[in-house]
Amino acid sequence: MKKPSSKIRQEIARLQEQLKQAETREAERIGRLALKAGIGEIEIEDAALLAAFEEIAGRFRKGGGRSTKTHSATVAPGAASGQADKA
Repeated sequence: MKKPSSKIRQEIARLQEQLKQAETREAERIGRLALKAGIGEIEIEDAALLAAFEEIAGRFRKGGGRSTKTHSATVAPGAASGQADKA
């Protein structure tokens, strides 16, 4: 028996709401971590910050999964904004 289109639309709406909630949780988590790392105090354009985040994401994707180790010592302060050697 096929589902009526109204049921499918209800499922889609429910899933869209779940997606929105999941994205909000993820954004809040990443935001808290970024602030904890001091990102909020750095004057950097969104495009440069996005590129740095994409680089970080690529590094962890290559590793094949989540890491529980702290990686804060692997990135020099200011390296993402190109200011590591301007101190």
